Amino acid sequence: MLTVSEVAKQLKITEQQVRNIIRKGNLQAEMVGNQWIISPEAVEKYLLNSNIIIEPDDHPIKKEKLPEIIALSFFSGAMGLDIGLEKGGIEPILACEIDKYCRMTIAANKPDIALIGDINKYSAEKILKYAGVPKGRKVDVIVGGPPCQAFSSAGKRKGFEDDRGNVFLTFIDRIVEIQPTYAVIENVRGLLSSSFPYSDELTLEECVEAGVKPVKGGALLHILRKLREAGYSVSFELYNAANFGAPQIRERVVMIAYHGNDKVDYLTPTHSENGEFGLPKWNTLRSALNQIPEGTEHHYVKFPEKRLKFFRMLKEGQNWRDLPKDVQKDAMGNSYYLGGGKTGFYRRLSFDKPSPTLVTHPAMPATDLCHPVEDRPLSVEEYKAIQGFPFDWKICGSILEQYKQIGNAVPIALGEAIAKTIIDHMNGKKAKIPTGYKFSRYSNTDDVSWEIEIRRSLAPEYEQLKLSII
Repeated sequence: MLTVSEVAKQLKITEQQVRNIIRKGNLQAEMVGNQWIISPEAVEKYLLNSNIIIEPDDHPIKKEKLPEIIALSFFSGAMGLDIGLEKGGIEPILACEIDKYCRMTIAANKPDIALIGDINKYSAEKILKYAGVPKGRKVDVIVGGPPCQAFSSAGKRKGFEDDRGNVFLTFIDRIVEIQPTYAVIENVRGLLSSSFPYSDELTLEECVEAGVKPVKGGALLHILRKLREAGYSVSFELYNAANFGAPQIRERVVMIAYHGNDKVDYLTPTHSENGEFGLPKWNTLRSALNQIPEGTEHHYVKFPEKRLKFFRMLKEGQNWRDLPKDVQKDAMGNSYYLGGGKTGFYRRLSFDKPSPTLVTHPAMPATDLCHPVEDRPLSVEEYKAIQGFPFDWKICGSILEQYKQIGNAVPIALGEAIAKTIIDHMNGKKAKIPTGYKFSRYSNTDDVSWEIEIRRSLAPEYEQLKLSII
């Protein structure tokens, strides 16, 4: 039999919360003397009936047989990248995540893989032990999307000075220490221009001590140097997920490092915007929403009534600019006088275009994601469909936590493209990328042209032939 204190520790809640659950009749208990006594079976029944998942503790892998390809996942989130990798033939055996609700999501869907928390508290040796990797067995792939806020163009752009940037550095250190054959780093576009002190002649510590001024692209230059010094050749590009079948405009930097001299090819596109290069057209929001099983119950937050009255004036594909002129200022308030296109305000999506980038909350005024014809934001279920999550994939936490986890995820289609590219490289198969294909709307975002541009901006005397990447 268990005491209230023991049950509280097991459920990871307070003793008072346990007593409240007992008084409501949701947890069967017996009063003995002046304290409640609860059976383990009663706790199991409560968890089952309440559909509650407890935040899991860190634990080693529970499988005995390892897959042919050994892959470790870091900053795993809701496992969007991992699902895509598995679809492409690479199934991670370890997840690393500190967010409580993401950890619950991982445990609910992949209870047998290893799970660890703060990467700063795990040495390379301990990580391999938790993953069950035998001594002498090389890790094939490490993947991870370190927190992107430190490099986001929407933030303060402090780069590695931000604590989240320091976690990025720790991730690079673990890659260097574990020495996987391939390392995949996914991040936001802001990584390409994030400023940080850099010099070819000085180490990171020496740059900081000498007061070297931050330079554009310095953060990525530092990452490249660390990987190259460890024997990796690196390729990267800014990819629009729509070019790989995702029904969503979402641009992310994907870097693939190979422990050797043979750089990995860029990802092979499967779609193009208007059917160019003989490829299918981009998938649309309609194609995603049509995948949702009929009769599915939708869960969503609501727009405030004071904003909803303006949404009712708009049709599919419209935004605040399509409101009557005499209504626009009233609808926008002080935001009316802001610069920029402001197309995210009062935005109704279009069925016949890909979704805009999913954000962590679909009803924030500057990034509205309103259903094309219904007077509500996109639902959690629609978020899952757009990102490509399996419909039986459980996302834990409140509705806002679910939006956040799904919105932060890597589209499954992009993860699948990454896995296929790595496996092709393993098998000596070259990519067949159409000549002139643009992976995103920006220029100079691939590893070669980006470094030429950045180094020329740092020191115009650099000549192209001096670049180590050529």
